[in-house]
Amino acid sequence: MPFPFFSSASTPTEPPARRRSTYRAPSSIEPPLDADQMIDATPEADAAPVAGATLADQADQADQVERERRARHRAERVRNRRSSSGAPRRFMALGCASAILSVSAFGAVAASAADETKLASARDQASVSADSVSSAADGDVIAAPVSIAKRPTVTSGLSTAAVPFTGGTQVTVAGEQLDQVAQVAVGGAAAPIVAASPEQLTFQVPAVADTALGDVAVAFTDAAGAPVVVTTPGTATVAGAAAPASLAAQLTEIDEAALHAPTQALTLTYTSNPAIDAQLGYVLTYWSSYNTAQYTVLSGVDCANFTSQSLVARGWAMDAGWYYDQATGTMSPSWSSSTAMRDWLYSRPDLATPLDDSQRGLVKVGDIAQFDWDGSGDRDHTAVVTRVEHTANGTAVWVGGHTKDADFWNVDEALASGGGSVTYFSLR
Repeated sequence: MPFPFFSSASTPTEPPARRRSTYRAPSSIEPPLDADQMIDATPEADAAPVAGATLADQADQADQVERERRARHRAERVRNRRSSSGAPRRFMALGCASAILSVSAFGAVAASAADETKLASARDQASVSADSVSSAADGDVIAAPVSIAKRPTVTSGLSTAAVPFTGGTQVTVAGEQLDQVAQVAVGGAAAPIVAASPEQLTFQVPAVADTALGDVAVAFTDAAGAPVVVTTPGTATVAGAAAPASLAAQLTEIDEAALHAPTQALTLTYTSNPAIDAQLGYVLTYWSSYNTAQYTVLSGVDCANFTSQSLVARGWAMDAGWYYDQATGTMSPSWSSSTAMRDWLYSRPDLATPLDDSQRGLVKVGDIAQFDWDGSGDRDHTAVVTRVEHTANGTAVWVGGHTKDADFWNVDEALASGGGSVTYFSLR
């Protein structure tokens, strides 16, 4: 299809507008040529002379034609237009667009391929993870809920805060699971457990030396050797600190071993016993200097007589089974004979408890020791316990008395030198 500006229909019917200073108006002698005439005109036609014109007019006419040929305005669409470069430019633009589209399409294809690769990899990993989870789930074993056993706990103070150094006093504490308590220690010495129930435990205080007066710690341990928790009324020990009892109630299902740090020990005070002090004072005063002003001396066999005198100093009252008449010097067999004294004490559990040497840890100052030198079964010597020491190697006992005049005679040394055996009466 021809471009519109080359069509005759688009040729202007009026002279072009004046746009440049080089424009010259057409001659008034001859009207301007239209576009078709100008296209069809040739230099030979333009130069043809007009009939009837003079030579001068012909010259002027030729000169005018030549001027008009040179004076074409740039706005005219005939013979004044440069060859168009649009086609090459359009070709180049089209090529560039095609290249851009090709690169974009290639990048999209590459990205799509990469995405497909990643998607496939992700699917594979998901499949492996699902298989792993399934495998792990197959190997899982659902265990039954763990039941945490409660540990023993002491929730009260000691029923008795002060006891005589001679020991033997029974002390009670209250708490929870106390039947799981395996051992009680008073001042580091083992105290025998007399009775135990989940809510209450009773132990017997061991004796100490009369020089070991004062406060000592009371500790409880379970069968595993772990310390038993000790709390005071209204508080609970959580991680070593005091917390309200209501908080402790909320923690009952948690293992108390993780909650409780080693707690404060209860404190027991050893005091002197006036009765025992009087008995011991009498023995230490008259063990070598006999008290002949008040009592008859039985030469060579005065051990039971002297022991009975110390019991009177302790505060015991005479009765029909055990007595001494100061006016006549008459005395009961139980007063003066070791074997008779043994039999009488057997009949008085309200006054004494028999112990053999394997129970030496229960012996205390003021108790009675009896020796059987020859193993005959009777009692050959009686003395008063004047000292007791509890050590890692066991319990050591010392006695004082007459016949074998002594204030502190070691029982083990006595057995090593004389042979035989020893038994005791723990006095109340």
